[in-house]
Amino acid sequence: MTVIEHIENQIHVPSASASASGRQRPLLDLLSANEHLAGVPSEALQDLAGSATRRSHPDEETVYFEGDPAQRCFLVAQGAVDTLRFHADGEEHMLNRFEVGTLVALPAMFMPHGLYPMQARAVGYTVLWRISRADMRGACERHPLLALKMLQTLAGLLYQRVNEVDWLTSSNAQQRLAAYMVAQSRQQGAQIELPTSQRNLASQLGIRPETLNRMLAEWQTKGWIHGGRRRWQLCDAGSLHNLAAPGERSF
Repeated sequence: MTVIEHIENQIHVPSASASASGRQRPLLDLLSANEHLAGVPSEALQDLAGSATRRSHPDEETVYFEGDPAQRCFLVAQGAVDTLRFHADGEEHMLNRFEVGTLVALPAMFMPHGLYPMQARAVGYTVLWRISRADMRGACERHPLLALKMLQTLAGLLYQRVNEVDWLTSSNAQQRLAAYMVAQSRQQGAQIELPTSQRNLASQLGIRPETLNRMLAEWQTKGWIHGGRRRWQLCDAGSLHNLAAPGERSF
């Protein structure tokens, strides 16, 4: 055995795949922690990670535009992403906010037209893992359990939207705002910060901005809430819950 051969036998040189796996470890950890991927084998998640790359976005930078080719979905590693649409008059309507650990634009990976149906924008300094459409669909084809989890997730989103439409058409303005405030308090506690402006919130809830302002003022007078702009304290969550109760569902 030559000296060179002896040295090569003593030194372990990581393979390209092992090195790539190490670089993807933060992504794999996020995927493993995602509630919609619970129980999916690690090899399926590694397949899903595929050639994913990280990219950072400054605050308010557009991640993608409505109508762009939907070439990838995104897993939020830091910051947040808002999805929104613009009305004919230019007024923006925030649809959802995606926090750390959630997948953005997942439904677009399976839409036949292959286009993003809305715009996405970074909230604060944001870091995203970019998972290609080809990797997502290929991993689903090779791993039935992963495909089933994706189907369950999309079905859950559809059911959620059906309930929201029903709630918007069958409730009054006070019930919708109360339900929204209660839902925020379940996530944030008694001190809540609205994830969007009051104007955007009014549009989201199907309420005129002046009506929303009037209700907030009335509730402050009653002692139910206290605050202003986007920061509020729920002083009487019970009254708000009772007001929102008719719209709650058991499942």
